[in-house]
Amino acid sequence: MAVKIRLRRMGAKKNPFYRIVVADSRYPRDGRFIEEIGTYNPLASPSEVKVDADKAKQWLSNGAQPTDTVKALLKKEGIL
Repeated sequence: MAVKIRLRRMGAKKNPFYRIVVADSRYPRDGRFIEEIGTYNPLASPSEVKVDADKAKQWLSNGAQPTDTVKALLKKEGIL
């Protein structure tokens, strides 16, 4: 089972809001997930990122692979 840390799109049309989730890579983008570890709002100025650092570090140590976007967000927050 390949586990990924990725964004799950929420919000209305033209008004995106994302949840940072841990999911099996075989599931669809907005489908089933294992755990929610944070949120990302790109429309706020500056963009808002809230991540549970302990859960993120735990999943990374267990072998979860972040997507490119999530990796950039985690670096910005100082978790990676």
